[in-house]
Amino acid sequence: MNVGYVFEPIQKDEVTHQQLVKYAGASGDFNQIHTVVPYAEEAGLGGVIAHGMMIMGFIGQAIGEWCSVDDLAKFNVRFRAMTRPGEKITVRGSVVDETADRWVCEAEAVNEAGEVKVKGNFEIRK
Repeated sequence: MNVGYVFEPIQKDEVTHQQLVKYAGASGDFNQIHTVVPYAEEAGLGGVIAHGMMIMGFIGQAIGEWCSVDDLAKFNVRFRAMTRPGEKITVRGSVVDETADRWVCEAEAVNEAGEVKVKGNFEIRK
């Protein structure tokens, strides 16, 4: 890899309400804004929203496809926007810098309109 290297984008299937319910069960995060439409509407969200950690997981999955997870030294994210059922998420990433022993990389999860949902940084040992 070289600085400027762009990883192959990872396209996720459309986020579904059923997926949110399954993720709630798997993660133990049963906050109703993620699974109960009337509750999320009453909360002013206009409907249910995806768990931010699920979208972060999409980035983690992409990193695992791009690199050996044994070489992953650091991974952090910032949540930028809500994701709703019906959106298709693409994870993009690139190498932005290097040190003597690591590749410094960025990744982001974006919807089909280009809205950034989660932005992250990760480092891979050389």
